[in-house]
Amino acid sequence: MAVSRDKKNTLVAELAELFASAIGTVGAAYTGLTVADLQELRAAARANNVSIKVAKNRLVRVALAADNKFKAADTSLLTGQLVYAFSSTDEVAPAQVLAKFAKSHPELKLVAGFDGSGASLDTAMVTALAELPTKDQLRGQLVSVIAAPLTGFLGVANGAQRGFAQVLSQRVQAL
Repeated sequence: MAVSRDKKNTLVAELAELFASAIGTVGAAYTGLTVADLQELRAAARANNVSIKVAKNRLVRVALAADNKFKAADTSLLTGQLVYAFSSTDEVAPAQVLAKFAKSHPELKLVAGFDGSGASLDTAMVTALAELPTKDQLRGQLVSVIAAPLTGFLGVANGAQRGFAQVLSQRVQAL
Protein backbone atom coordinates (compact mmCIF):
# COMPACT_ATOMS: atom_id res chain seq x y z
CA MET A 1 0.00 0.00 0.00
CA ALA A 2 1.44 3.31 -1.07
CA VAL A 3 1.80 6.13 1.42
CA SER A 4 0.05 9.32 0.36
CA ARG A 5 1.97 12.52 -0.31
CA ASP A 6 0.39 14.18 2.74
CA LYS A 7 1.54 11.36 5.01
CA LYS A 8 5.01 11.56 3.50
CA ASN A 9 5.12 15.32 4.09
CA THR A 10 4.10 14.91 7.74
CA LEU A 11 6.66 12.13 8.18
CA VAL A 12 9.39 14.29 6.62
CA ALA A 13 8.43 17.18 8.92
CA GLU A 14 8.53 14.87 11.95
CA LEU A 15 11.93 13.49 10.90
CA ALA A 16 13.28 17.00 10.28
CA GLU A 17 12.20 18.00 13.79
CA LEU A 18 13.82 14.90 15.29
CA PHE A 19 17.10 15.56 13.46
CA ALA A 20 17.04 19.26 14.40
CA SER A 21 16.49 18.59 18.11
CA ALA A 22 18.82 15.57 18.36
CA ILE A 23 22.41 15.93 19.51
CA GLY A 24 23.09 12.33 18.54
CA THR A 25 21.52 10.17 15.84
CA VAL A 26 22.47 6.64 14.75
CA GLY A 27 21.13 4.44 11.98
CA ALA A 28 21.32 0.65 12.09
CA ALA A 29 20.37 -2.10 9.66
CA TYR A 30 17.66 -4.26 11.17
CA THR A 31 17.07 -6.87 8.47
CA GLY A 32 16.14 -10.16 10.11
CA LEU A 33 14.67 -8.73 13.32
CA THR A 34 11.11 -9.62 14.26
CA VAL A 35 8.43 -7.19 15.36
CA ALA A 36 8.85 -8.44 18.93
CA ASP A 37 12.58 -7.68 18.70
CA LEU A 38 11.86 -4.13 17.52
CA GLN A 39 9.37 -3.66 20.37
CA GLU A 40 12.07 -4.82 22.79
CA LEU A 41 14.49 -2.32 21.22
CA ARG A 42 11.94 0.50 21.55
CA ALA A 43 11.42 -0.34 25.23
CA ALA A 44 15.17 -0.34 25.89
CA ALA A 45 15.53 2.94 24.03
CA ARG A 46 12.65 4.56 25.92
CA ALA A 47 14.36 3.68 29.20
CA ASN A 48 17.43 5.65 28.03
CA ASN A 49 15.55 8.70 26.66
CA VAL A 50 16.19 7.62 23.08
CA SER A 51 13.47 7.64 20.44
CA ILE A 52 13.38 5.02 17.69
CA LYS A 53 12.02 5.65 14.22
CA VAL A 54 11.79 3.44 11.14
CA ALA A 55 11.57 5.43 7.92
CA LYS A 56 12.47 5.15 4.26
CA ASN A 57 15.96 6.41 3.54
CA ARG A 58 14.66 8.68 0.79
CA LEU A 59 12.43 10.48 3.29
CA VAL A 60 15.34 10.74 5.72
CA ARG A 61 17.47 12.34 2.99
CA VAL A 62 14.69 14.85 2.25
CA ALA A 63 14.39 15.65 5.98
CA LEU A 64 18.17 16.11 6.26
CA ALA A 65 18.23 18.39 3.20
CA ALA A 66 15.52 20.55 4.79
CA ASP A 67 17.85 21.50 7.67
CA ASN A 68 20.78 23.81 6.87
CA LYS A 69 23.21 22.10 9.26
CA PHE A 70 22.67 18.71 7.58
CA LYS A 71 22.86 19.88 3.95
CA ALA A 72 26.54 18.92 3.68
CA ALA A 73 26.08 15.61 5.52
CA ASP A 74 27.15 12.47 3.70
CA THR A 75 24.14 10.17 3.32
CA SER A 76 25.80 7.55 1.14
CA LEU A 77 25.82 4.99 3.98
CA LEU A 78 22.05 5.21 4.39
CA THR A 79 21.12 2.13 2.35
CA GLY A 80 18.90 -0.83 3.11
CA GLN A 81 16.36 -1.17 5.90
CA LEU A 82 17.45 1.17 8.67
CA VAL A 83 16.11 2.00 12.10
CA TYR A 84 17.09 5.43 13.44
CA ALA A 85 17.76 6.26 17.09
CA PHE A 86 17.58 9.90 18.23
CA SER A 87 18.58 11.52 21.52
CA SER A 88 18.28 15.16 22.48
CA THR A 89 19.94 14.67 25.89
CA ASP A 90 23.00 12.46 25.34
CA GLU A 91 25.33 12.33 22.35
CA VAL A 92 26.31 8.69 22.71
CA ALA A 93 23.09 7.18 24.07
CA PRO A 94 21.67 6.18 20.65
CA ALA A 95 24.87 4.35 19.71
CA GLN A 96 25.07 2.67 23.11
CA VAL A 97 21.44 1.53 23.09
CA LEU A 98 21.74 0.06 19.59
CA ALA A 99 25.13 -1.54 20.29
CA LYS A 100 23.91 -3.12 23.53
CA PHE A 101 20.86 -4.49 21.71
CA ALA A 102 23.07 -5.74 18.87
CA LYS A 103 25.05 -7.88 21.33
CA SER A 104 21.99 -10.04 21.95
CA HIS A 105 20.60 -9.63 18.40
CA PRO A 106 23.47 -9.95 15.89
CA GLU A 107 21.10 -9.14 12.99
CA LEU A 108 21.25 -5.47 14.06
CA LYS A 109 24.27 -3.74 12.52
CA LEU A 110 25.36 -0.16 13.22
CA VAL A 111 25.63 1.72 9.93
CA ALA A 112 25.99 5.49 10.27
CA GLY A 113 25.17 8.47 12.42
CA PHE A 114 25.03 12.23 12.75
CA ASP A 115 26.17 14.48 15.56
CA GLY A 116 24.46 17.63 16.77
CA SER A 117 26.49 19.88 14.49
CA GLY A 118 25.35 18.02 11.36
CA ALA A 119 28.53 16.05 10.71
CA SER A 120 28.24 12.52 9.36
CA LEU A 121 29.65 9.61 11.34
CA ASP A 122 30.75 6.43 9.61
CA THR A 123 30.35 2.92 10.99
CA ALA A 124 33.74 2.94 12.76
CA MET A 125 32.99 6.24 14.50
CA VAL A 126 29.54 5.07 15.60
CA THR A 127 31.05 1.86 16.98
CA ALA A 128 33.69 3.88 18.84
CA LEU A 129 30.94 6.10 20.31
CA ALA A 130 29.06 3.02 21.47
CA GLU A 131 32.11 1.80 23.40
CA LEU A 132 32.49 5.05 25.36
CA PRO A 133 31.38 5.02 28.99
CA THR A 134 28.06 6.67 29.82
CA LYS A 135 27.88 10.11 31.42
CA ASP A 136 27.07 8.57 34.80
CA GLN A 137 30.08 6.24 34.56
CA LEU A 138 32.32 9.19 33.66
CA ARG A 139 30.97 11.21 36.59
CA GLY A 140 31.66 8.29 38.94
CA GLN A 141 35.22 7.97 37.62
CA LEU A 142 35.77 11.70 38.06
CA VAL A 143 34.52 11.62 41.64
CA SER A 144 36.76 8.66 42.47
CA VAL A 145 39.79 10.41 40.94
CA ILE A 146 39.06 13.58 42.91
CA ALA A 147 38.41 11.67 46.14
CA ALA A 148 41.49 9.39 45.89
CA PRO A 149 44.07 11.88 47.28
CA LEU A 150 41.74 12.87 50.10
CA THR A 151 41.10 9.22 50.95
CA GLY A 152 44.85 8.55 51.01
CA PHE A 153 45.48 11.59 53.22
CA LEU A 154 42.77 10.53 55.66
CA GLY A 155 44.25 7.04 55.78
CA VAL A 156 47.67 8.46 56.65
CA ALA A 157 46.21 10.87 59.23
CA ASN A 158 44.16 8.12 60.85
CA GLY A 159 47.16 5.81 60.78
CA ALA A 160 49.22 8.18 62.94
CA GLN A 161 46.41 8.53 65.45
CA ARG A 162 45.78 4.79 65.46
CA GLY A 163 49.50 4.11 66.01
CA PHE A 164 49.64 6.59 68.89
CA ALA A 165 46.54 5.02 70.47
CA GLN A 166 48.09 1.55 70.17
CA VAL A 167 51.31 2.72 71.81
CA LEU A 168 49.35 4.23 74.70
CA SER A 169 47.23 1.09 75.17
CA GLN A 170 50.33 -1.11 75.16
CA ARG A 171 52.00 1.18 77.70
CA VAL A 172 48.91 1.03 79.94
CA GLN A 173 48.91 -2.78 79.73
CA ALA A 174 52.60 -2.87 80.55
CA LEU A 175 52.08 -0.85 83.73
